Amino acid sequence: MIHNMKLNDAPFEMIQKGQKTIELRLNDEKRRLIKTGDRIIFSKTTEPEKKLETLVKEIHSFDSFEELYKSLPLEKCGYLPEEIKDASYKDMEEYYSSERQAQFGVLGIEIVLLK
Repeated sequence: MIHNMKLNDAPFEMIQKGQKTIELRLNDEKRRLIKTGDRIIFSKTTEPEKKLETLVKEIHSFDSFEELYKSLPLEKCGYLPEEIKDASYKDMEEYYSSERQAQFGVLGIEIVLLK
């Protein structure tokens, strides 16, 4: 199955360079359809014609980003080495409230860039 998602510039470019291999998302109805072996096509938010095709290698499920941040390597989740010491699961509350996290849970979608 092929899924389509939008990405802001920085994470898009990090995936393109091979620096980010885990995409963090809410485990809502749309994300629950994603399975290992599926493909995700990411579109750059500011330039929708720019796309990256990835293969879903593994899906990591958690109740909250707090749990996810304790378990997954943050350098694969889009943090630069110098940012890791200051990284906080609260960074994700800019996108997903703690209430929505409690309602749906969260995912670390491990991906491999195909093209």
